[in-house]
Amino acid sequence: MAQTDKPTCIPPELPKMLKEFAKAAIRAQPQDLIQWAADYFEALCREMPPVRERSEQAALCNWTELTPELLKVLHSQVAGRLIVHAEELAQMWKVVNLPADLFNSVMNVGRFTEEIEWLKFLALACSALGVTITKTLKIVCEVLSCDHNGGSPRIPFSTFQFLYTYIAEVDGEISASHVSRMLNYIEQEVIGPDGLITVNDFTQNPRVRLE
Repeated sequence: MAQTDKPTCIPPELPKMLKEFAKAAIRAQPQDLIQWAADYFEALCREMPPVRERSEQAALCNWTELTPELLKVLHSQVAGRLIVHAEELAQMWKVVNLPADLFNSVMNVGRFTEEIEWLKFLALACSALGVTITKTLKIVCEVLSCDHNGGSPRIPFSTFQFLYTYIAEVDGEISASHVSRMLNYIEQEVIGPDGLITVNDFTQNPRVRLE
């Protein structure tokens, strides 16, 4: 006999999980929302991006998990170019044995076509690891940084400005005025004469709130 007086326990992480699901669904615009949702939560349990076909699921066991190190490898292969052709980038992705469905997801979210702005693609790929905007930008800085002195990873502020603005636009929940205020504060109060921003500048400073 079913127990009707048993209290219902709502996991504290459920609201955030549903919020992320809603954002992903809005971006993906799936034709079959129910099937897409089933794939999404099945993939979430596996900590992998959703896949559409059962044959693809079987193949995933041989795929490599996305990491900042692999993104750094891809960045080195791009070799400083601003634009990369989709076919070439897809081949690079395949060579490092990353999930094809994740590549397609990044392409769809970024609405990329034949010519891809590499930094935008990289930012969205990092968002698959970072979840939050701050963590995403931290990973991007780690990938792009060429500083091997063991300090906090750093990149040009102009690059950070471009990436933060773009990620916030894609996210859709952060106002342009907030982004502008944060960038103005960082540029005027944080950035030194070298024009570089470090990860600690936006993760350890209590006055910098990117989200």
